[in-house]
Amino acid sequence: MIVAFNAQMKLVYSSQYFKILERIIVMEATSSKIFSVPNLLSFLRLILVPVLIWIALEGLANYFLMVLGVSLISDMLDGYLARKLDQVSELGAKLDSWADTLTYASMIFGLYQIWPTIFSHQALFLLSATLSFLVPLIASAIKFGEYPSYHTLGAKIAALLIAPAYYLLILVDADTWFRLVILFYLLVASEEVAITIILKKPETNIVSVWSLIRRFSNQTSSR
Repeated sequence: MIVAFNAQMKLVYSSQYFKILERIIVMEATSSKIFSVPNLLSFLRLILVPVLIWIALEGLANYFLMVLGVSLISDMLDGYLARKLDQVSELGAKLDSWADTLTYASMIFGLYQIWPTIFSHQALFLLSATLSFLVPLIASAIKFGEYPSYHTLGAKIAALLIAPAYYLLILVDADTWFRLVILFYLLVASEEVAITIILKKPETNIVSVWSLIRRFSNQTSSR
């Protein structure tokens, strides 16, 4: 697990990181959709990832928690503003998914680098968290050749829960809530894999696997 994270962090910390972001934007975006408010917030989170890695490498615990807080708050805002301002887009969904995964990776790297004792005590659950991010990605990459951006209701709930769980783990050593949230992430990952199996082509912003099943059932019955 540590080797995989070190490789991912080296990518983020290099100039190649921003070149990859540029390629994603060029491939997915139209000029009218790039600079919406939600997308700018996702760009902010992507830019903050290498900042978080640098802060972690320097061992600056307080600054890490502050910058991470900014990133997590912007994560809560971008989805809300996308719906409120009617700026939901496929590009926005994909940017948000990339920002989520890389931010979560930086959170685990922060534990490894700044709080190694906590990291070692939670190693099994951190491995589970890593699998909850990687398995849906691999399943979607194999079937569709791209990163999944389903943004299910379960994933949104998990994203809201992980922030307080992470801070409680670090600040007051309360690991029960953190472990429960990680177990919930495993359920979310299972649902995303099921969605990938059911879909015939890639889609974004799916409420749940049950809503997808109902939709396909209605389409079948209407024929």
